[in-house]
Amino acid sequence: MASSSPTINIGTRQSTLAQIQARSVESALKSAFPDRTYAICPVLAQGDKDKVTPLQQLSQGENAKSLWTGELEAMLEKGELSFTVNCLKGKLNTHATLQPVYAQIDAYQLKEPRLTLTPTPTDMPTQLPDNLTIGAILEREDPRDALVVSPRLPKGTTIASLPPGSTIGTSSIRRAAQLRRLHPSLAFADLRGNLGTRLAKLDAEDSPFAAIILAAAGLKRIGWTDRISQYLSSDNGGMLWAVGQGALAVEIRKDDEEMKGMLAKIRCERTTRACSAERALLRALEGGCSVPIGVETSWRRGKGIATGAEPARDYDKEGQAVEEEEDLDEQELFIKTIVVSVDGKDYVEFETARKVRSIEEAETLGRDVAQILKERGAEAILEKISRDKQWDARKKLEQAAAA
Repeated sequence: MASSSPTINIGTRQSTLAQIQARSVESALKSAFPDRTYAICPVLAQGDKDKVTPLQQLSQGENAKSLWTGELEAMLEKGELSFTVNCLKGKLNTHATLQPVYAQIDAYQLKEPRLTLTPTPTDMPTQLPDNLTIGAILEREDPRDALVVSPRLPKGTTIASLPPGSTIGTSSIRRAAQLRRLHPSLAFADLRGNLGTRLAKLDAEDSPFAAIILAAAGLKRIGWTDRISQYLSSDNGGMLWAVGQGALAVEIRKDDEEMKGMLAKIRCERTTRACSAERALLRALEGGCSVPIGVETSWRRGKGIATGAEPARDYDKEGQAVEEEEDLDEQELFIKTIVVSVDGKDYVEFETARKVRSIEEAETLGRDVAQILKERGAEAILEKISRDKQWDARKKLEQAAAA
């Protein structure tokens, strides 16, 4: 018999990967609530419409909506969607220090509509509209970055063995900055598009790219793990991932108690605590997708550090995995972080571990780590990035006024 309850409308971007992610949430809910009816509702996001402009230049204006979730959030607020599924990795909002500059640009464009200015904003991916909240964070997929090498290069090529002068395709300042620090001989070029588009640009005969860097989670979810040449982490390639990378967040209306109750059945406490620490760190540093901040979190227990979302299992005398896992409250959350200048020349690192028995304790850990990073020089690095962005925005305004 069909359910008499209203259909649960799941909002997502139109890309293949986004819909795969939405269906994974739908599948989890169907297992917990098989009597309900579900519908996937794809929406074309602003960030998907322009695949040419660099990401850090796409958002402008004091009231700029998120590139990836703005339309979805508007539909969610109106009640047209029950919830939305997004990567936890980031959303773009304007940093307060740039708002006066953007106000000038917006005012000038009203007088000169023929001009299009795209100042570079600082992102605040940890902020949500007041009436929306994260209803659940699901179990994390592999959070690492992945190197995908051109088919023209030998198999087994790694980031360290790429020929000097090789061009890496990436739209992430974080990835480029970390690699510039370790591999100054490499060059970097902006690369936009969905996974298929990026891989096609890499594989083209006239491609300028020797390799590209993508999130391992996306490649795994879409079934293209065979393209991964190297997984990048702190101990393999020297790369720390983006805050929230590999995790899916379900965004709901704050007053939707029904959805809160349903999502409680599919949320992952381990992932939620780790990502809460990461997001609190990012929020305290006032950084985002256009600021080079890398993080690596893992759960540590008696027999060492467990990378990824799940802790490594213990083994019995026969070498078989022991299924019983230690209480999460008795494990330590290990967090390693880095803040890098855009050119890769200046950086600050810090790592620590602490038991976090709640989301609040995880957020406190993130804020404490951010404060230590600031005291060790991260604040100066981020302030310089902010000044450079303001200078760039003002320069664009002056050039437009003089035209």
